[in-house]
Amino acid sequence: MARKQRHTYRYNPHTLRYEKVFVSLKEKVRRISFNVLLGVVLGVVLVFVGLQFMESPKTLALERELAIYKRQCEMLIPRVERAEKVLVNLEERDDAVYRTIFGSEPVSDAERRSGIGGVERYSALEGYESSELLKYTTRRVDELTKRLYVESKSLDEIYEMACNKNERMASMPAIMPVAKSRCQIMSGFGYRFHPILKHQRLHTGIDLSARPGTPIYATGDGVVRVAGRNSDGFGGYGIVAVVDHGYGYQTLYAHMNSCDVRQGQKVKRGEKIGTVGSTGLSSGPHLHYEVIVNGKRVDPVYYFFNDLTPEEYEKVIEQASQENQCMS
Repeated sequence: MARKQRHTYRYNPHTLRYEKVFVSLKEKVRRISFNVLLGVVLGVVLVFVGLQFMESPKTLALERELAIYKRQCEMLIPRVERAEKVLVNLEERDDAVYRTIFGSEPVSDAERRSGIGGVERYSALEGYESSELLKYTTRRVDELTKRLYVESKSLDEIYEMACNKNERMASMPAIMPVAKSRCQIMSGFGYRFHPILKHQRLHTGIDLSARPGTPIYATGDGVVRVAGRNSDGFGGYGIVAVVDHGYGYQTLYAHMNSCDVRQGQKVKRGEKIGTVGSTGLSSGPHLHYEVIVNGKRVDPVYYFFNDLTPEEYEKVIEQASQENQCMS
């Protein structure tokens, strides 16, 4: 059956009859346009309200992901702190045990922490809700990474020193340069009154009094770098010899009566290199002996341990510490 067409009627009070209403095409278009426009406006409003007060599944997923990242970042901090404690313990053992055994200078704190970026390094992490947490965690991880790298290099050096232990121990100055039965300590390391210059100054070695011609021995394996009289940079020392032992060690022997080695010659610990004399600025026959470690002059008595018993060593320490007049 054909669908019956529906019509709109309007009551006319003048004729007292219902009359059919005819709508023009223009009016139909206007009504349709209005309805469409109203629907679009309502749709936009509803979407806007929905975005403001309701979150999309994608937004909810991102928020959950960010919450997980933040929680993981917070959990990372105590793990970094535990790793730092382990590293601090390793650094302390490195400086106080490993390097002490091999007589090596400890790694400075400045070297361990150098190269870590400043504030500008973390500027890319600014502007976020968790910026402070991100910057703090990143900085701690950077510091830990740097210190681990330095410690790794340090352990490589210690391993190399351990591999060369026998050679290193043979090169270290570890005996008295004059036989202990044939010499006497007259003046030790420190500020002393000079008998010729007539004023107090730093005495950078130890004076061992002995008869002229008493043999002088190399205190460790090495190569002679200076040998003879009036060597450059050693004015007042008379006949002098300097032995380079490697590994940062050097020894100096001054005021000798004779030098029995030549520059460039290899010597062994206990090998005779000259005899006791009184050349240069000297008040009597003796050997002025110095130990130089990494360019710094240190107290030689701490390197007599191979020759002395504990009782003799204590006595030598006591004699060398007395403030008196040096011989050169």
